[in-house]
Amino acid sequence: MIELAKKAVQAKDFLSTVTEAQKNTALNAIAKALRENAEAIIEANKKDLENGEKAGLNKGLLDRLMLDEARIEGIAQGVESVAMLPDPCNITLEEIERPNGLVIKKVTVPIGVIGIIYEARPNVTADAAALCLKSSNAVILRGGKEAINSNIAIADIMRNAIKECGFDENCIRLVTDTSRNSANEMMKLNGYLDCLIPRGGKNLIKSVVENSTVPVIETGSGNCHIYVDDDCDIDMAAQIIFNAKTQRISVCNACESLVINSAIIDKAMPKIKALLDTKNVEIRGDERAMGAAAGILPATDEDFSTEYLDYIISVKTVDTLDEAIKHINKNSTRHSEAIITNNDAHAREFLQRIDSSSVYVNASTRFTDGGEFGLGAEIGISTQKLHARGPMGLRELTTTKYLIFGNGQTR
Repeated sequence: MIELAKKAVQAKDFLSTVTEAQKNTALNAIAKALRENAEAIIEANKKDLENGEKAGLNKGLLDRLMLDEARIEGIAQGVESVAMLPDPCNITLEEIERPNGLVIKKVTVPIGVIGIIYEARPNVTADAAALCLKSSNAVILRGGKEAINSNIAIADIMRNAIKECGFDENCIRLVTDTSRNSANEMMKLNGYLDCLIPRGGKNLIKSVVENSTVPVIETGSGNCHIYVDDDCDIDMAAQIIFNAKTQRISVCNACESLVINSAIIDKAMPKIKALLDTKNVEIRGDERAMGAAAGILPATDEDFSTEYLDYIISVKTVDTLDEAIKHINKNSTRHSEAIITNNDAHAREFLQRIDSSSVYVNASTRFTDGGEFGLGAEIGISTQKLHARGPMGLRELTTTKYLIFGNGQTR
């Protein structure tokens, strides 16, 4: 691990010398290579899927793991989108001329060497590498055992592509040891890693946050809420909830929890349930919700704070907007929450008081995504408050440096 990290540090120095045009050439070469080698990636992915089924992975995890031609094309397009974005490095944020003649510039610079520990999401391998390359950061990727064959195939293709463009292939490094020891070693790579980003379930994130001596950017699991206000378009609410819950169940921005005002639940719940029933979504609700529509199972307190990543959703009934906000802030993972309302005052209060990284009015939580936010891709969804929050794109992978120009000044 130390030798791998040393090579990444050397690659970081190489990246400090390359131009935006050179980085874009390398990224477009990666996209081309991914398309040309799609069949090989799919074959490697089949091994992971077979192993995952044998290991008893649930539908959500298998969906996250699966790659086909359409998803590989999406990954390639994501890499090209990153290439089209402005270079986030060497941007002057401030320039100050002091009375003594010193000129001080605050500029954006790469973080350095970024480590990423993630689970069964092989698309992260390409997304993270592309974002780090464009922001001139070297990256050490450590995926989970569930996706190891897919990750090796994708990483090898990317490394070969950038090498052919004259880049140090160690700009992108994959840890092939998926044991717990390799993750623990990465958490202690002080002096080599400048930043560590965990991307996965709450147990992985908790382990990295609690055990790492390397600075960590905490990305979040997603117990995302939608609040159905007493003054809203019920048909629109049902469509938004259906999309947020079922469009893709395995992602962190899927809706897991509904909060519905008691004044509207008798009208809203049957319509919401009718749509969710088309996807066989299991609904777990409180007594009031169970009385509003047949077939709703009883919820426990634990249900209201659970990220299911499955065809399951919880329902909490409230009497006021204030009660809804307090319930959401208590049970949220600080990821994404939405209000469905026609009341502008309620919308403003919800936006102001909900303590999450992304807060919506009359839209699906599924939009919390780097691509959907115009960032090309994302390294993760940060749910912390220092340095970065929400979808992390290129700008969030930079820090700042002061450049001071003088002509002989002394103090």
